[in-house]
Amino acid sequence: MSEPWNTDMWFTSPWNFEDEVTSNIKFDPNPRIHDVTLRDGEQQAGVMFNKDEKIRIAEALAETGVHRIEAGMPVVSPSDEAAIREIVKRLEGSDTEVFSFARCMADDVKRSADTGVKGVVMEVPSSTHMIERAYKWELDKAIDTSVKATQVAKECGLYTVFFPIDFSRAPLDWVLGLLKKVATEGHMDALAIVDTFGVLSPHTVPYVIKKMREVFPDEPFEPHFHDDYGMGVANTLMAMAEGCQVAQTSVSGIGERAGNAAYEELALAMLTMYDVDMGLKTEKFTEVSRLVQECGRISLAPNRCVVGDNLYDIESGIIVSWLKNCEKDFPTELVPFRAGLVGQSEPEPVIGKGSGIDSINLFLEQLGITASEEEKMALLMDVKEKSLSLHRLLTMDEFKELAGAK
Repeated sequence: MSEPWNTDMWFTSPWNFEDEVTSNIKFDPNPRIHDVTLRDGEQQAGVMFNKDEKIRIAEALAETGVHRIEAGMPVVSPSDEAAIREIVKRLEGSDTEVFSFARCMADDVKRSADTGVKGVVMEVPSSTHMIERAYKWELDKAIDTSVKATQVAKECGLYTVFFPIDFSRAPLDWVLGLLKKVATEGHMDALAIVDTFGVLSPHTVPYVIKKMREVFPDEPFEPHFHDDYGMGVANTLMAMAEGCQVAQTSVSGIGERAGNAAYEELALAMLTMYDVDMGLKTEKFTEVSRLVQECGRISLAPNRCVVGDNLYDIESGIIVSWLKNCEKDFPTELVPFRAGLVGQSEPEPVIGKGSGIDSINLFLEQLGITASEEEKMALLMDVKEKSLSLHRLLTMDEFKELAGAK
């Protein structure tokens, strides 16, 4: 009988589902993804997408089931504006909503509305020190511009997500006062919880959300957490477990500086560790990540979780032995989730310095070569030496050459 932690496709920890663990977790019944790849993702230094690439990525995200796409900022360039318009047109009638991003300026909002987007994510600095030091504004200016611009968004019929920059480093009373004023005098359909510099600890997230709920008991919350300390996904997960409705994420975590929370990791963790299905086609995760890497001219670590190119390669001799014993009847014994769940290739032995005798047996069998036990051990030593000298895995031709010499 399948358990939520042990299915045909994944095997996580049964401890995740103990009553003492789950009793205070309260996921929204309809959690959603708001993808920021085409805006915040493109802010990663050196990453840029042209119009056609943005359209390809948007369509791929929609096919994956991503609920909302932040297609960009119309004011950035004519190409960006044209891309947003075309994405709106291409995704019309689909289940994916298209949003734009705007500064808290009336003209930005009007230009967003003119592209036909469903909603707008509207930014404003929210920490007193950033307003005074980086923007060189009076504090009242941040409040006044926010109120006026959100009023324009309401007049334009846009679903408005208020996005307070540097929220996590602001004095809490000050920033909650600013947000309350915007909500009452301006307009706000949802509130982004913005950790611009990735400085929240996971234990702080529930505290912040509870404080915000005291002021905003009904507004939807949208965590937007950066990954400067490697906490982006963990913090977003904590926020979603507190009932936040929409996670702002990017493909494979690309974005400004260390990037954003990766939607693949978040969605997979929710599915396999919490039994919360976000309705995404997880089998498309690797395909979409590779499309974004191609279009952005970037590469990820080969062992990157979920989508890394070499994630399911097996070099270690002992793991090859496990694979031989478990591959057919117990495939999740060796991996927390099956390769097919995220669109990866099945586990594949490779040959190198970390290989063992079972690896030698496997590769000799594939080549149809017989050898004595002494020859196999000698071949294993040669493989290790050659791999170390080259500082890489061996190709099948290189292994065949070594094997032929025995």
